[in-house]
Amino acid sequence: MLIAKKPRVEEPRFICPEKQTNGVADGVGGWTKGGVDAGDYAREQMMLTEAALSSLMLKYVNYNGIINNNNCHGQETKRNLHEMVCGSVYLPKDNKLGEDAHFICPEKQTIGVADGVGGWAKKGIDAGQYARELMHNAFIAVHNPNNIDEQKRKRKVADMIGAVDPRKVLQETYAKTKEKGSSTACILSLNKESGVLHAVNVGDSGFLLFRNNKVVYQSPTQQRRFNCPYQLGNGISSDRPDSAWEEWIQTVPGDIIVLGTDGLLDNMFPSEIEQVLVQGGGGDRDLDLGCGELASSIANLALYNSFDKHSPSPFSENARKAGFEHKGGKIDDITVIVAQVVAL
Repeated sequence: MLIAKKPRVEEPRFICPEKQTNGVADGVGGWTKGGVDAGDYAREQMMLTEAALSSLMLKYVNYNGIINNNNCHGQETKRNLHEMVCGSVYLPKDNKLGEDAHFICPEKQTIGVADGVGGWAKKGIDAGQYARELMHNAFIAVHNPNNIDEQKRKRKVADMIGAVDPRKVLQETYAKTKEKGSSTACILSLNKESGVLHAVNVGDSGFLLFRNNKVVYQSPTQQRRFNCPYQLGNGISSDRPDSAWEEWIQTVPGDIIVLGTDGLLDNMFPSEIEQVLVQGGGGDRDLDLGCGELASSIANLALYNSFDKHSPSPFSENARKAGFEHKGGKIDDITVIVAQVVAL
């Protein structure tokens, strides 16, 4: 199940291969004259449709894909709840703090990374300070009851775990971050009931979703030109949360999410991460290596690749496509969060 819009628009859509159902909604633009964002109504319709389809799938289909005949006769089977088990590693490039930042909030099933844009150093500004304040404010914002997703709010569900709306978190976080500088940001939240992963991203941080040790999804990057990502900041030319790419993805128990800054994504191909997961027993709930150790293995391989001046890398391939000559990896701060989806 996948719903996508890039960035927030008045015509959100959803694609559901499992139920052979697609949909699109068009918010009526005339409402803007009254200060109303009609896109909010359209987006809510698509989210509610997605939730209804997800509920049907969870009701009639087990996670191994076998139809549950008992349910077809009207007998309810208890719905599995979902949870992300997380671990992280940060390898700063030049000093103990570096320019990356991240947070993990297990009780709200929300994780995030930020990468302060290094170009500010030329002006004597530590962009890492902006990234750190951004993630600090994000961690606080996920506990704000106003940042619950609208489906849960309208149903008045008591258990709000995993129901955080990362788009609202990003908006609040941005408004409260006053440090000089700018930063990319990627925030993910898992809905504990449906298993839907809700993601927002600004810039070239991002995540990959692995199923049975194979990548099944990689988030797109936002760049204005090569090596110039979208970035949140307080400057006139900085981007705002409304420019964020946003998406919903259905997960299943056993899925592994690898979230990272460009220090990871510029230095490792998805196939290399797949190999780490295979060697570490990824995809099995009882991992031989915990999520923290998997994150460490991935981050250290990215670090090794960043110093390799000869082997191909995602960064060198993207440089070539943009008309630049670059061999090997890119030395940078590296942040990796590994999260495994488990059934409770």
